Amino acid sequence: METLLSGISILLQWQVIVALLIGSIGGVIIGALPGVGAAVAIAILLPATFAFEPIVGLTLLLGIYGSSMYGGAIPAILINTPGTAVNALTTYDGYPMTKRGQGHRALSLAYSASFFGGVFAIICLMVLSPVLALVAPHFGSREIFLAALLGIILVVLAHRGQIFAAGMLAAFGIFLNSVGLEPVKYTRRFTFDQSWLASGIDLIVVVLGLFAISQAFLLLLEKNHAPGDTHVSGNIFAGLKELLGVKRVATVSSSIGVVMGMVPGTGEFTSQFLSYTYAQKTSKNPEKFGDGSPEGLVASEAANNAVPGAAMIPLLALGIPGEALTAMMLSVFYVHNVIPGPQLFENQMDFVLALYMALILLNVIVLVFLLFSTNLLLKIIQIPTRFLGVMILILAFVGVYSLRNSITDCAIAAGFGVFGLILKRLDLPIVPIILGMVLGGIMETKLRSAMARVKTPLDFIDRPIAAILFGLIVLILILHCRTLYFEFKNKLRPEPTMQPVDSDSPNQQG
Repeated sequence: METLLSGISILLQWQVIVALLIGSIGGVIIGALPGVGAAVAIAILLPATFAFEPIVGLTLLLGIYGSSMYGGAIPAILINTPGTAVNALTTYDGYPMTKRGQGHRALSLAYSASFFGGVFAIICLMVLSPVLALVAPHFGSREIFLAALLGIILVVLAHRGQIFAAGMLAAFGIFLNSVGLEPVKYTRRFTFDQSWLASGIDLIVVVLGLFAISQAFLLLLEKNHAPGDTHVSGNIFAGLKELLGVKRVATVSSSIGVVMGMVPGTGEFTSQFLSYTYAQKTSKNPEKFGDGSPEGLVASEAANNAVPGAAMIPLLALGIPGEALTAMMLSVFYVHNVIPGPQLFENQMDFVLALYMALILLNVIVLVFLLFSTNLLLKIIQIPTRFLGVMILILAFVGVYSLRNSITDCAIAAGFGVFGLILKRLDLPIVPIILGMVLGGIMETKLRSAMARVKTPLDFIDRPIAAILFGLIVLILILHCRTLYFEFKNKLRPEPTMQPVDSDSPNQQG
């Protein structure tokens, strides 16, 4: 009880409340602007949050992260253009409902499902917190190294059809992290006698280049356009009642979102796909999916909004981010010398509870805001894309320069912006680079620490958790190799061909 009251007192600080309001409402607006998204906004705001207290900076970023998907559903439903990439599946059933004149119903269902998924995830995590507090102290250097390695593997394997590219980009991220002074003996690596490389390549510079500057370039190069003028009328509150009729789909979809959020490298896309597939397979009207099914809309929105809360688990408990946005948040911890991991749950449980309560509160704020301000948002988002591109570019370079007052950092960020633009045009993933930089640093530090107590290879997995993690890595690799084998075998199998029938053959006569 004392820990809970301490967490509430942290949350009720006026700076935290202001950050929560700005993050949650700003995140909705950012999510509703096609072509921006939470990753770009968080990348731009990241340098500014270093000046705040950890709880204030994280609340601001969490507000944007958790609320952007709410806003992304608005253009996805009304104009068939997802505000964020993870709202793409929402267009399948949301836009057909709008074409039938049920836009208000679709939006109401999306808001209600998003709220249910977000709150469900946080409640699950608050219940699991005592369990995590008991398990976390058993993670030593070996276990955290293996968990980080598992995260890298899952991130790479999650990019089906692009596994080789994802693996190479993750390796590139690990290489970037190794540039500069190494953390033990402070010897120079890959600096080529260039003094500007001695301090290494800053993660935030790379993040701003790959996400913000590349997106600005993309918006500036594309044809200028803005969402059309639309208006929603009807009872926006009706979805809260209608959600009760599909509570099974909402609960299962939220549960899938929680599980996928806790697994590094999976996230919103996998949870949406699994939830949507489950809803379609168990529906009494599967033929309506893709043509305006309320169940499909609920499955998509509940699943993706359950992920942000769950994604904080590997970050807080082990200090291992599962995707790019939590990797950015990890840097806020490091700047303030707050190290996430087992000690955080042991010594600062009130801080963790304050973050969970902030996530619940942001869902409430966003739902109330959207129920009364949807038409106002539709006016705000009618901004030309090239204007957005210019604003993003200016803010990104201001953020880069403010880090160390360095023109060199700006040049590096511009270079990564061009590289990010090339990757986006080639439809190659950017996330593995960021996770490679973050997880690569964790893996190197923990491996060097663990090797002091390892005499034989088996010593590395002689503890239960280490053995389980190693077993999971081996199992996942075997299952993936098995899948590749069967795919290769099916490609080699000749397709049956139809033989022409000779009408004069004896078998066809009389």
